[in-house]
Amino acid sequence: MNQPDIEAVFVDALQNIAEGVTDLVGFEVAAISVARDDHTLEMVAVAGSSEARDQLLGSRTPIARIERELGSAEAWGDLRFVPHERMSIEVDELSWVPDLELSDDPDVWHPLDLLLAPIRDEQGRLRGLLSVDVPRDRRRPGPGQREQLQRYARQTRRSVLTALERAEFAEQVRLADAARTIVRQVSSELSIGRIIEICQPAVTVGFKAVGMWLQTFDPDSGGADEVYGATDGEIVVPEEFKLLGRKAAGPLWATQEVAVVTDELMPVIAGLDLDADQVARVRDFMATTLEASSMLFVPIGAGQECLGNLALTRRGPSPEWTLVEQQAALEIGHDLGRALVNARTFERERILLEEVRELAGYKSRLITTISHELKNPLTSILGHIEMVESGPDLPDSLSTSISAMGRAADRMRSIIDDLLVLAQVADPETALDPEPVDLAKVVDDVLDLLRVSIDQQELHVVLQAPCTPVCAWGEVDGLFRVCVNLVSNAVKYTPRGGTITTSLAHTPHGIELIVTDTGLGISASDQQHLFQEFFRSNNPAAVAMPGTGLGLSIVHRIVERHRGRIRVSSALGAGTTFVVTLPPAP
Repeated sequence: MNQPDIEAVFVDALQNIAEGVTDLVGFEVAAISVARDDHTLEMVAVAGSSEARDQLLGSRTPIARIERELGSAEAWGDLRFVPHERMSIEVDELSWVPDLELSDDPDVWHPLDLLLAPIRDEQGRLRGLLSVDVPRDRRRPGPGQREQLQRYARQTRRSVLTALERAEFAEQVRLADAARTIVRQVSSELSIGRIIEICQPAVTVGFKAVGMWLQTFDPDSGGADEVYGATDGEIVVPEEFKLLGRKAAGPLWATQEVAVVTDELMPVIAGLDLDADQVARVRDFMATTLEASSMLFVPIGAGQECLGNLALTRRGPSPEWTLVEQQAALEIGHDLGRALVNARTFERERILLEEVRELAGYKSRLITTISHELKNPLTSILGHIEMVESGPDLPDSLSTSISAMGRAADRMRSIIDDLLVLAQVADPETALDPEPVDLAKVVDDVLDLLRVSIDQQELHVVLQAPCTPVCAWGEVDGLFRVCVNLVSNAVKYTPRGGTITTSLAHTPHGIELIVTDTGLGISASDQQHLFQEFFRSNNPAAVAMPGTGLGLSIVHRIVERHRGRIRVSSALGAGTTFVVTLPPAP
């Protein structure tokens, strides 16, 4: 049942008890009131006189006033009798006074006599009141009538406390639902602003608040904290109050407590001593700027660390915060603390990633600049070498030297070309422009390009591919370079008469390109550094082969750029297999 349904059943039960008192115990009027959140007792059930019902039902009396009357009462077991001569409430403040004839007989019931049965919980708090008036015999009740009335009072106590427990449980469920909603929604959010945006409706509705602010502490300093508001208008929180919020939140988090601030009450918090001027400024800020009559101040944290605070405000005639609401707010402080930790971790990672991207961009630009500066004089050198080689009657010694210089210059040009490619594919600012690429056609083109080297080494080449196109989602030039580098490496490191197998397939994980050879193989220690720039194997047989140490690094960068994966399996003397997985074309 929802809250209105629980209240209706509750009131009906109390009305039946009140009617039982009037029918069986011998009183013309019986009334039952229950405690409300505004520290009053509300009359919810009245039996007997219709005039009394009309005037008493719904009326509220401050609990403090009732306690004062009970303090002067005579104790009749569970009952409390307040004779008219001891009553401190003025007649004009009473909602209803029976019209009875006055008498000098001390045993005759006086119109202002009160007979009450206070209903207290296990903590001794006044939670309700059963009151009776106008005995049918017009005399103060004797022992028998008192005992009978006490039985009804005990029944009333059980009903009132049970109903209040149900109401509090319903409130806990409502607030817990709001907290769970917050946890589900903000746990995946990585921006503090988004956390506030999502939390604000659930928190303010769940807690019936008119305003909400979240202050996050700067982890590197004692000030400069951020305050995020969620109200109808923009409100600037002065630095003085930010510092007070930081000082107050720490001790509260340590003791796992919340604080309630009102226009009349300033909480006592360990280590926080406010002078009269500061208290006045806080109250003025609440009243004029926040337009609030009370504030629930909640520390936010995770583990032992206090990360900030949450402030909820209310205004109006019932601004109090129940203990259930305070406990639920503290639990939300834990949930928000975990969300803040996630957001801060993401922010640090984002900043680090931006720095890495900036360094990668700078590195690519530097490599490109240096490579171009080297390429211009190298082109001139190669041109002059060709001119000298074309001259007549060169001595053999000079011809040998010029050929060596030409080979060295060609090697430098190859390194520069690879550096330029590496700079291009590693630059984070270079956007990918994908399209469907048929890898079967790409592999055919690569094998045609390398046909002379393959035939010279008498290698056996096997191509395994479906009859239909095998289309990956990427750039033709980049994927061609991946294929040509992997197959040319297989050709380079496979002995004469070996086998190279290239396979293409559709898999649940994407398009797979597999290049397998029966060559030298790669040791486990070398495999750990295989995709590093300028890495060359320690295997003497591999070192003897020409290379720049950039080919596999370029392959790795291109595959990553295409959001793919590359892995290698190999052993010395047992050949090597490279497996590249790429996204399929949509």
